[in-house]
Amino acid sequence: MILITGLGNPGDKYTYTRHNVGFMVIDKMAKNLTLQTNINKSNFIADVIKSSNNLLVKPQTFMNNSGQSIVAIKEYYKIELDNIIVIHDDLDLPFGTVKFKIGGGHGGHNGLRSLDSHIGKEYIRIRVGIGKPNSKNDVANYVLSDFSKEELNQLEDIITHIIRAIEELKSSSINDVKSKFTLK
Repeated sequence: MILITGLGNPGDKYTYTRHNVGFMVIDKMAKNLTLQTNINKSNFIADVIKSSNNLLVKPQTFMNNSGQSIVAIKEYYKIELDNIIVIHDDLDLPFGTVKFKIGGGHGGHNGLRSLDSHIGKEYIRIRVGIGKPNSKNDVANYVLSDFSKEELNQLEDIITHIIRAIEELKSSSINDVKSKFTLK
């Protein structure tokens, strides 16, 4: 079983925010599925779709508590860390950049901080660059601001690229995926 989670915040007002790029990837993946089952277990605190040997997950705990959802799902399905893929926004990468890695620090990202404290750090990360504000004081407002129309148009192709990379991750090494799918 492979757990693929996108980080984000629940609620319509967050749908197109920079912090929700992980949710956007999961939504597009789910839209492309022909056979899927919605899993409804209250302790998951997440939207969970099962398709074949994959779980597509959108934690509904808000970003800062994402680890609560993922640990419950991980333990229920007995999923190893190397079978967990997390898609998240990254302030330290320019908009449009996509990078892949296993483990590492949270870099101040509260969703990753929560995951690390609940499941450990050695899961697969897909880092999606959202750029950064001019001032560090504006970080919270920036990540909760909507993408521009131009950025949303560019995101369509970026999200499709990420989905192809996720498919490749299921059968290839992280190093192969890095060399083939990293966008700078």
